[in-house]
Amino acid sequence: MAFRTRLSLIHLLLLGALALLSSFVTVKGESPYKFYTWTVTYGVISPLGVPQQVILINGQFPGPKLEVVTNDNIILNLINKLDQPFLLTWNGIKQRKNSWQDGVLGTNCPIPPNSNFTYKFQTKDQIGTYNYFPSTAFHKAAGGFGAINIYARPRIPIPYPLPVADFTLLIGDWFKTNHKTLQQRLDSGGALPSPDGMLINGQTQTTFTGDQGKTYMLRISNVGLSSTFNFRIQGHTMQVVEVEGSHVLQNVYESLDVHVGQSLSVLVTLNQPSKDYYIVASTRYTTSKLSVTGLLRYSNSGVPASGDMPPPPPEDLDWSLNQARSFRWNLTANAARPNPQGSFHYGTITPTKSFVFSSSAPLINGKQRYAVNGLSYVSSETPLKLADHFNIPGVFSTNAIQSVPSSAPATVATSVVRASLHDFLEVVFQNNEESMQSWHLDGYDFWVVGFGSGQWTPEQRPLYNLVDALTRHTTQVYPNSWTAILVSLDNQGMWNMRSAIWERQYLGQQFYLKVWDPVQSLANEYNPPDNLLLCGKAVGRRV
Repeated sequence: MAFRTRLSLIHLLLLGALALLSSFVTVKGESPYKFYTWTVTYGVISPLGVPQQVILINGQFPGPKLEVVTNDNIILNLINKLDQPFLLTWNGIKQRKNSWQDGVLGTNCPIPPNSNFTYKFQTKDQIGTYNYFPSTAFHKAAGGFGAINIYARPRIPIPYPLPVADFTLLIGDWFKTNHKTLQQRLDSGGALPSPDGMLINGQTQTTFTGDQGKTYMLRISNVGLSSTFNFRIQGHTMQVVEVEGSHVLQNVYESLDVHVGQSLSVLVTLNQPSKDYYIVASTRYTTSKLSVTGLLRYSNSGVPASGDMPPPPPEDLDWSLNQARSFRWNLTANAARPNPQGSFHYGTITPTKSFVFSSSAPLINGKQRYAVNGLSYVSSETPLKLADHFNIPGVFSTNAIQSVPSSAPATVATSVVRASLHDFLEVVFQNNEESMQSWHLDGYDFWVVGFGSGQWTPEQRPLYNLVDALTRHTTQVYPNSWTAILVSLDNQGMWNMRSAIWERQYLGQQFYLKVWDPVQSLANEYNPPDNLLLCGKAVGRRV
């Protein structure tokens, strides 16, 4: 009897140990893997009524939606069937410790024609509305863009009721001219013409259908090359709930300005009489006014849309500026991780370095260029990340671009700004031109703490919002104005800081930020991938 009791006790202890081990395995299990194969080809379609060559992904224009969950691992085999080298960049995806997968020419060799590259990255600690697009040549003018929608893990609550469904709206200006012709125009020193039209999801007429009384999420991205647009829905208001991964105070708007490269999510309740309603996006602050319309259709509607189109807001900058300042971080909401967004008190941290980056549009050697602090960026045949990793000299300069503007004549360079891992930067984008500008940083979100007119001076720091400024990856800079951001450099790598206005990016308004630590550690940065493409001076190196 005693022997049986001892056996039973041992049995129970073993079961308990197995149960405990099982719980550890569950907790430490990897996040899900999702596998994709995308083939990039040319195709001929007529988005503005004229046949033209566009870039298709798996035969689609726009490309397939990448719909994933926070922390999913993405394994995406990209097959290039174009006649030129090609890359996709994942706009707003932080690529934690992994700038090897960023998909820009400073970090990756382009994929040769009739070849492939498999991207491997994780949507680590992110939730929200993003997109992808080509970063090579002037391919963005031909398409190749698509949506990235990152949904929250079920265990992490979001600060609003779940919508019935969501709709993706990729909106932007569009040119009828072939992308190679546009590129040749820029290469010869000319400027782009005005866009010919606007598209919503690659079309001039799109319909979204929902049920009366229900609430839907609209995921809106500006995937255009140059134009800010204002978005509005006839007879309906929009509740902004997320901006590029940040949950925000849920203010209600009748219309929204969305600048080039930016994304946001809104909730719309179908609380009007059952019929069709106009959706309108129209360009802002441009001499040539363009618009595109869609329809919001109630599922039981038998009445076509009628009446006047919803009018745009005032054209003056103050209206847009006040709206931008009204976007505030929701300090009590969880982000993609189960801690409040506002638990990181950015406003109490003293910056370790400050930069003022002033844009300009100089002529260099008789050709139109764009510059930052007098430096116009030129790409290298050897990606900067590879040159840095393999210690290849002469590829880029870390002392060409200065921390403040200078009066020296503009020149060209492959410019890199060096910073240390865990630096906390203050960056001011100074715009002394008459056009709207838009700035993006790969690998990071940053706090947009201030907008102001005229020339920035240190005396304007007390105007910064150091409490609940939202984080995002792309910010507008108004004409003859400045925008200030704060960024915590917690992501080691080589990261592109660029104009989201694609003509300006192509002609030099960009540089790279090298976030560096002298101690090599996998805790800070991953090793290069086994399938790393080599080009330029990196050919023949061992990974």
